[in-house]
Amino acid sequence: MKITQVRNATIIVEYNETKFLIDPWLAPKDYMEGFESALNSQIRQPRVELPFEIEKIVDVDAVIITHVHPDHWDEFAQNALNKNIKVFVQSVVDKNYILSKGFKNVEIITKQGIDYKNIKLYKTNCQHGKREILKPLCESIGMPYDAMGVVFQSKDEKTLYIAGDTIWCNEVSEAIKGFKPEIIIVNACAATVLNGERLIMNIEDVQQVIKNAPKSTIIASHMDTVSHLTITRKDLENFRKKESAKNLLIPNDGETIIF
Repeated sequence: MKITQVRNATIIVEYNETKFLIDPWLAPKDYMEGFESALNSQIRQPRVELPFEIEKIVDVDAVIITHVHPDHWDEFAQNALNKNIKVFVQSVVDKNYILSKGFKNVEIITKQGIDYKNIKLYKTNCQHGKREILKPLCESIGMPYDAMGVVFQSKDEKTLYIAGDTIWCNEVSEAIKGFKPEIIIVNACAATVLNGERLIMNIEDVQQVIKNAPKSTIIASHMDTVSHLTITRKDLENFRKKESAKNLLIPNDGETIIF
């Protein structure tokens, strides 16, 4: 297995000889304004450039879109990807949205699991911020709330759990207990909206993942890119050193981790 941190939540997972592109946000640096409903809306995003040319990033077998927020799927990905490529999504709503962009081979990942090239893919639930607070906020600005995590299983690979855009919650705890993943990728820049609520994990949440999966390798993604981040790679590295969290990896953009 190879996991390449591209930028933000965009990663490339090479699993059982199949290459997956996860959450492609391929816009150039400073292309978008910050989100009006979030912190630091005056800062444009992405804050950094892609580490590779787009042609290299989209040279994959399949795409997984955990949700269609604009920092996980954008027009640059839409235009660069072959419209016949296999695309996996979380729901009928997202499937219809991707089909409307001209893609022809879109499938929903289910909680019961689906098969793809001798790999089992399972959908896991998320809380993209506290559901009771953030879901009404998202709906008020016309942005969908739900996101998914994904578990990869194969007899020839370690079990991989991409937690997705979520805070630490019962859904994440249950996924760890149920699937016992040896590798867990968490989105951990603590992106925060104007009311002070976080959309994804902070250091305390990462600490909970480590506590609940002490034998797993934890990889921090979704770092140093969106305008509304409140935790940086440097902050996580300081935590890692202080707590001697040797099973926490914090890859730079462009870095590949091999298992």
